[in-house]
Amino acid sequence: MKTLQQVLDNKKIHDVISIDPNRLVFDALVALAEHKIGAILVLDGEKLAGIFSERDYAREVILKGRSSQTTKISEVMTSVVLTATPRDTVDYAMSLLSEKRIRHLPVIDNGKVVGILSIGDLVKETIEYQQYLIKQLEHYIQS
Repeated sequence: MKTLQQVLDNKKIHDVISIDPNRLVFDALVALAEHKIGAILVLDGEKLAGIFSERDYAREVILKGRSSQTTKISEVMTSVVLTATPRDTVDYAMSLLSEKRIRHLPVIDNGKVVGILSIGDLVKETIEYQQYLIKQLEHYIQS
């Protein structure tokens, strides 16, 4: 099974898309739409301060009657963020996302954010790995 670093290396987009905690929710929504992503990391300098997702927007802005034009990210972001390291495996990350019912996992190395993986990234990798194993077993059986 691959490490998270190997999955990050194979992603088409290598940039870590982030926003400052003092920016407005509206700015985060623009970034989410522009990059066609469901969550954005909130970085205070280089330090991970939180994550802001479509779920946060629905639960903390819309349902509470707040305005995206006046509400700061820091007021509505998820500030307790589960993370993984580049050396962790896809299996570990999948179990963490499933157990905690989250969809995005920042990858941190020596205190610095090196990437973010979605559940979709990990499912894709898991399917590819299973297809590889099936081919290996088929080859073994035919030999």
